[in-house]
Amino acid sequence: MADEIPLTLDVYSRIAEIGQAAWDGCAGDGNPFTSYAFLSALEDSGSVGGRTGWHPRHAVLRDAAGQVVVVAPCYAKTNSYGEYVFDHAWANALHNAGGNYYPKLQVAAPFSPVPGARILTRNPAAVPAMARALVALAGELDCSSVHITFCSCSEWETLGEEGWLQRLGTQFHWENQGFSAFDDFLAALSSRKRKAIKRERRDAQAGLTFQALSGEALTPEVWRAFYRFYTSTVDRKWGGAYLTPEFFPLLGERLGEKVVLMIAAREGRPIAGALNLRGGDVLYGRNWGCTEDVPFLHFELCYYQAIDYAITHGLKRVEAGAQGEHKIQRGYLPQPTYSAHYIRHPGLRRAVAQFLEVERASVEEAMAEMTEEGPYRRDGW
Repeated sequence: MADEIPLTLDVYSRIAEIGQAAWDGCAGDGNPFTSYAFLSALEDSGSVGGRTGWHPRHAVLRDAAGQVVVVAPCYAKTNSYGEYVFDHAWANALHNAGGNYYPKLQVAAPFSPVPGARILTRNPAAVPAMARALVALAGELDCSSVHITFCSCSEWETLGEEGWLQRLGTQFHWENQGFSAFDDFLAALSSRKRKAIKRERRDAQAGLTFQALSGEALTPEVWRAFYRFYTSTVDRKWGGAYLTPEFFPLLGERLGEKVVLMIAAREGRPIAGALNLRGGDVLYGRNWGCTEDVPFLHFELCYYQAIDYAITHGLKRVEAGAQGEHKIQRGYLPQPTYSAHYIRHPGLRRAVAQFLEVERASVEEAMAEMTEEGPYRRDGW
């Protein structure tokens, strides 16, 4: 077994110290959110590090020859923001008991609720070795816990076997059923849902033009406009802008054609945008914003334009981000998401384990109900 081979743990405060070849050799090119390009853009733009509460502590396992075998995007966290798997109640419970929840270790793609592998290796048999190394690292750094969020199902199962607590969540994804045009997708829906989407698209598109920009089309001017859209959404939600103005141009420069920016314009003037990243046969929806309120424009840019793009380019799936039961009536169906948690404090560990057992059953029941109530045709209508 690969996990029985002696491996040495190294920890780095900058991904550049590991290098792109070594990192991407483990990460592969399927998921852009765990790529060297994405993670280095976060660091180089100041979106992580400093006072952000995300302090890189990237974990690397090397074999006896010094070759990198496994990597994990790991951060010492001093808060619980930007994770999308909420543990504030756990932090409060430990604080009330006289303990310190922060710092904690977070293995994640920051600010990105995108499912996929988080322990990155060409050999899945090495995953247990990294799991154990992360537990040891938490002890060395005096962290209360380790959290691997939005991991793959296979990782989740392996981590459960290693004694980690397992959490289940829900997202809403659109699956391409071999559609050759958007109208084919509409034809698969019930009559009521089909009419509702047509009405929403008509209202959203009135007086507007739409483009999907990638590569060289992502000019500094385009990114300045998009940052205005991004911050306008943050302001509306009373949140904080996790991503700096420098991040988006770096992302475009380093990921190139994998960046797909949907832009809505009125008389040539951009008024809204939705950022997507393309990996393998999946389109991942991320940030969006607007400077003009238009009915249903959010649905048009983030959901319908994404579906249209996926069909045109032969992609199998659109993952439109966290939360949002309203996505169901627009063709996105519930899918499970996974996270695993190692909590060092025995009392908190027992309490969280009991909570997660109940939560998992509730999530599974809710997903079954939502799937049953989905928008697709039954009995030919």
